[in-house]
Amino acid sequence: MTLALDPVLAKIDADLDAATARLLDLLRIQSISTDPAYKDQCDAAANWLVDDLATIGFDASKRPTPGHPMVMAHTGDSGAHVLFYGHYDVQPVDPLDLWDNDPFDPQVEDTAKGKVIRGRGSSDDKGQLMTFVEACRAWKAVHGTLPGKISIFFEGEEESGSPSLVPFMKDNAEELTADVALICDTGLYGDSTPAIITQLRGLLGEEITITGPKLDLHSGMYGGLAMNPARVLAKVIASLHDENGAVTVPDFYDGVPELSNELAASWDDLKFDEKEFLGEVGLSIPAGEKGRRPLEMIWSRPTCEVNGMTSGYTGDGFKTVLPSKASAKISFRLVGTQDPHKIREAFRKMVTDMIPADCQVEFHAHGASAAGQMSTENPAFAKAANALSDEWPNAAAYVGCGGSIPIAGHFKRVLDMDAMLIGFGKDDDAIHSPNEKYDLSSFHKGIRSWARILHALSKD
Repeated sequence: MTLALDPVLAKIDADLDAATARLLDLLRIQSISTDPAYKDQCDAAANWLVDDLATIGFDASKRPTPGHPMVMAHTGDSGAHVLFYGHYDVQPVDPLDLWDNDPFDPQVEDTAKGKVIRGRGSSDDKGQLMTFVEACRAWKAVHGTLPGKISIFFEGEEESGSPSLVPFMKDNAEELTADVALICDTGLYGDSTPAIITQLRGLLGEEITITGPKLDLHSGMYGGLAMNPARVLAKVIASLHDENGAVTVPDFYDGVPELSNELAASWDDLKFDEKEFLGEVGLSIPAGEKGRRPLEMIWSRPTCEVNGMTSGYTGDGFKTVLPSKASAKISFRLVGTQDPHKIREAFRKMVTDMIPADCQVEFHAHGASAAGQMSTENPAFAKAANALSDEWPNAAAYVGCGGSIPIAGHFKRVLDMDAMLIGFGKDDDAIHSPNEKYDLSSFHKGIRSWARILHALSKD
């Protein structure tokens, strides 16, 4: 028997204030995973979730790892089995002086675009994961049960590279395997089009440090004669792209597919406005590979970007030194079947070959994950798309994502399980940045959306 949906949606509407208050409680916990000083706070966030899930009938527990704990929860014993994934850890808040208020004293604020929930983790990912929890709460309150078999898997290290994730998944593969995985760490397309992510770029991170003289030198005494590692670094960085914006690392484009005509037409229908997109961040001229669609460049083409550079004196005033060291952090977003490990080897050889005999280079790896591609042939995708279309003003769209969410690939490679990435964040949520927010409407309609999806997936 299929349980009625409308009373659940009505319960969600009536309970919005209480749901928001629960989210604010979770947001007050300073679960910064990358800083050991917040270890106890990460543990507290896991405890909070275990306790909350228990109140709505889940068999919930905190599972230890070498790092921060996982949260596992189960309910139901029949029907379609879904596994929902989210992460309770958050990014550091630096620079603190750019926040308008305490990032861990969350508030509901009125803005020109409507009410928002302001605070670290409000969008990434506590607000998003609580949309699913609140949908489950409403189903349980109305019907005393959930529509199907539900498992929940919350991680505490997503923002610090997930070192414990894959070992935990392998050790608990049977418990974690379901008919389909649901991931809520993405966003809408625009403000009112629900999106199901079908492809994600992979990520390769490299840090290079070039050393020349054994100490900083006086630029008047040594400049011109001694090799300056900052010059060497600048040459390396300048060589990473050609005049057309293509990446020059040897064999970099091996495994990069061309955009299909069908997908190109679908993305063209989204009417993406690159001038408006860039204008919101103070830019106006598209960069990147010449001759490529804007959406193609941020969703389905690989990139090489410099994320930071350090060398010499960078304080106030001026200091005429020839620096001893020069460093850069460089990331590659990957697509298709690009192999991050082969690209790492090719990049390091390319850089090493450019280093003068009087200098040395050291490399430090910062993760390597391949791109993810989700097949929409699983019937769950169409059911979810129809359910989302019933909730939002516009029909749901299958879209790409320029970011990297390795868990989606792990579900496929480790558990052989398809994953649907459905989120309700917006481009202006300022995730990872000061004054992070989550629209109250995203939270509300996100809860309603998951209620609809659970109802749709429970049908034959």
